[in-house]
Amino acid sequence: MTRSHNSSADMQKEQDVQHLADFVLFSQRSCILRLSPELTKGKVSFPQFFLLAYLAEEECLSMSNIAKMMGHSTAAATGMIDKLQELGHLKRYTAAADRRKIMVRITEQGRALVAQMRSNIAADLAQMMAREDETSPMGTARRVISRRAASARKNLV
Repeated sequence: MTRSHNSSADMQKEQDVQHLADFVLFSQRSCILRLSPELTKGKVSFPQFFLLAYLAEEECLSMSNIAKMMGHSTAAATGMIDKLQELGHLKRYTAAADRRKIMVRITEQGRALVAQMRSNIAADLAQMMAREDETSPMGTARRVISRRAASARKNLV
């Protein structure tokens, strides 16, 4: 590749990154606003919801791993876990190998909440993307995502 082609490709990547950053900021704000009333009904905070979403992807996690992942002390994580357990969204139990170790697992009720919120987020994103024109940040992000996905598919073949 020539030097000018590399510079052009680098500039395109930088523009793509900026457009995707705009997309993430815009869509995140919109989705969080949509989540707020749903979470308020269930008395679940945003950090608690994000923890549930993470637990929905894992078999189980230790209290210390949860604290690290959330960037909280073990005491703060314990408070979050207590509240979510009280609401029936997760269960706490001792590890079989080391009874001192406390493990946490999401319940079906917790999975249902996460699934509903993900469904709401997907619907909101679909609505946002459908109403945006090609020159808006969302339209530009849609093109960037499509271009990157097509490139990734080519690399797989």
